[in-house]
Parts: sequence; C-alpha cells; structure tokens
Amino acid sequence: MTTTFETQRAALADVVAIPVTPFAEDGSVDPETYRALLRRLLDGGVTTLTPNGNTGEFYALTPKERRLVTELTVEEAGDRSVILVGVGHDVPTAVDSARHARDLGAQMVMVHQPVHPYVSQSGWVDYHRAIAEAVPDLGVVPYIRNAQLTGARLAELADTCPNVIGVKYAVPDAAKFAAFARDAGLERFVWVAGLAEPYAPSYFSVGATGFTSGLVNVAPSVSLNMIEALRSGDYPTAMKVWEQIRRFEEMRAANGSANNVTVVKEALASLGLCRREVRPPSRPLPESERAEVAAIAAEWSI
Repeated sequence: MTTTFETQRAALADVVAIPVTPFAEDGSVDPETYRALLRRLLDGGVTTLTPNGNTGEFYALTPKERRLVTELTVEEAGDRSVILVGVGHDVPTAVDSARHARDLGAQMVMVHQPVHPYVSQSGWVDYHRAIAEAVPDLGVVPYIRNAQLTGARLAELADTCPNVIGVKYAVPDAAKFAAFARDAGLERFVWVAGLAEPYAPSYFSVGATGFTSGLVNVAPSVSLNMIEALRSGDYPTAMKVWEQIRRFEEMRAANGSANNVTVVKEALASLGLCRREVRPPSRPLPESERAEVAAIAAEWSI
C-alpha cells in the first residue's frame, strides 16, 4: 500500500512549534523543564512539534543530547502531537538521527539546511535523497534557506523520493517563494513559512499553509490567533497580531538574528518557566534589554 502521508501533510499546514531546549544550572539539558515546556505547548493547543530545530539550538547540542530531546518529545507528546524531528550534519549522522526518530514513533523529519561552505544544487538533491531514501515511511521536509536553489531541483528530489511532502521555506523574499513554489509544484508540497510569524501573512498570500514558530513557546495563543486569521483569509486580523509581535520579533532578528533564541529564552525566564542560558555562539541577552522582553511577555500572558 502506498503511503499517502495525509496526517503529516495536515500537521504541516499549521503552527509548527520549535521548542527551546532548556539547560540546567550545570549547563546540561534539563529534561523535566523541557517536559514542562512541552506540556504548556500541548495544553495551549499546539499539535505539531519540531524537536531539534534551530530555536532548540540544534547545532549546539551533542549527538547524545539530540537523541535525548527527541526521546523526551515523543514520550511527552504521545498521541497529542505530530512530531517533526530536526536532523542534519553529515549524511550518516542525519540518517542515523532519522532512523532513531522513526524507531521512536515520530512521523516526520525536517532536514536542516546543509552548512557545508560549498553546496551545489545537484549535491543538495543528493544529500536529501540519501536521507529520504533511508526512511521511506517518514515524511521528509527540507529546510530551505538557500536563495540560489531552484524549484526544479526540489521537484527532481520528490520524483525519486515521494516521501518529500513539505518544505520549510526560509528565504526572506515572498516573490522568490511564490516563484519557487510554483516551479516545484504548488499543490505537490505543503509549504511552511519558515521565517515564522513576521513573514507568515505575505507567504500565506502566495501559497503557504503553515508557519514555524519560536514565539509560540512564550504565547501559544498569539501564534494560534494568527494562523486562524490566515486560514480564513482575514488579513486585517492577522496583521493586528503581526503588530502585536513586531517588536519581539525585531529584537530576535537584530544583528543577523544573533538573539533569535536568546530573546525567546529571556521571555520564558521572565515568566519563571526556564533558565535564560543559551550556548555559544549565542549569548544571554544584555541586562539593558531584559526588561523590555519581560514587559512584552507579561502583556501576552494576561
């Protein structure tokens, strides 16, 4: 029987939450706090989780820690969420992580953007094909940040790997996204706005049906309000949410997104939900900016 991936496709057309990875005082991953943060997301109405995403500090975690985060997520979520596990690095490591996710019962993997300094378009296809072919029963979602990649290359990948069912598109250009999606096949894939709430309205207007979110860790209802508005085509309401989150997301995006995770963890720390520490090359938020983040988080929590 051919796998249709209907459940996975539906899960991508939603708020795709990227949980933070909280650290204990000694710097290790804090399992109990992580579980508590997941429960907060699930209780808040989130039904799609991406452990080991960039907001989870994927590249700062050890292989053992990435496995732990995957295991904790699957165990805590149970049947309350579809799990999209972030995988990447070299091909054998990515394949091992994908098979680990599959064996635990996860339904999909998101393949992180290759960080090799020399990425060819045909090599991009080969990299993703090797991972997708290793787990044909899982949905596979490439994370695209490469503005040079063409939609035809994605179509080529999916021709040989039908389990490539969605795309997390994170090039900050709505016109390029519109063209890329149509060149690859607009109806063939589920298109996820990979630059989260700030870009969701513009990307939805040209074909996206889901968006990723780090902000959702802090205020699940805010992210869910936006996607409800976008689904109904109510762009004025969606833009009211956009205005509500604008400053928070500007702080995350400043200086080349240097504080992308930092601002989210600072907001959670201000609410007493986890420690603010992040790992290098990220850094904790300067004291001068903490009060502003706390004020925003407090307003959302009312």
